[in-house]
Amino acid sequence: MVRAVRPAFDANRAMRDLERQVEFGPRIPGTDGHAEQLEWLQTQLAALADTVFLDPFQHVTKEGDELELTNVIARFGPSDGSRLLLLTHWDTRPKADQSFEEADRELPVNGANDGASGTAVLLELARMFSEQPPPGGVELLFSDGEDYGPSTEDMFLGARHYVAGIGSENPPAFGILLDMVGDADPNFPIESYSMEGASQVVQRVWGIAAELGYRRFFPMDAFVRVVDDHVQFIDAGIPVADIIDFDYGPSNGFWHTPRDVVENTSAQTLSMVGDVVAEVVYRNR
Repeated sequence: MVRAVRPAFDANRAMRDLERQVEFGPRIPGTDGHAEQLEWLQTQLAALADTVFLDPFQHVTKEGDELELTNVIARFGPSDGSRLLLLTHWDTRPKADQSFEEADRELPVNGANDGASGTAVLLELARMFSEQPPPGGVELLFSDGEDYGPSTEDMFLGARHYVAGIGSENPPAFGILLDMVGDADPNFPIESYSMEGASQVVQRVWGIAAELGYRRFFPMDAFVRVVDDHVQFIDAGIPVADIIDFDYGPSNGFWHTPRDVVENTSAQTLSMVGDVVAEVVYRNR
């Protein structure tokens, strides 16, 4: 198989991007941290991508909260229907509703893993694509409002907006979602909705992970079922596979809690996921 030579994934730089996002504070819609990250993200991508644009939208929650949200989209190479979509969410959970400590459940989530990790990997991939253009069109989607909640009625908002707009007008050929990809103790089993709705993407991603020596971190005989941004795409007929570590901390005890902090993430995990996704992109499709 013909491959384009790909640059090395800079794990340390990706980790600095993760840390920088956490420094903004919680990236909850309507907060200073959310606005600061949006400006930073746009600036970073503008220096790298062929095209960068913001796609703002509004959402009124079940509780009546009026949210001002923004998807950030960056494109490399051709933007026709043959392009590959890579996506992640950049917002963070308003309340630590899964905390074991009741007193912590009103606190916001730092989102080092759940928000910052996927964004950090996509930013480093953007630098690679800028240095060495991939062999086909690639679109990066940084979706907003994925984690607002508390129920799924008020989640996955950026993915839904994209699918109803850009995704319906000019759908990508397939996609890969990165969510919670920075755990210091990584494990990425196959996600069941992905296998059912994007089996060829799953086989490609997990097969390449095995080739690169990451089989034990990307087990092909283990499954988890998670409703996430990718389900919005699958329901619209766009095959998107979810790379997600849904076992974050003992008994998943760091997820949606104040313990989702930089100290529980790892540059090595970011690098592993970045290597796998980059190899998918740079192989001649």
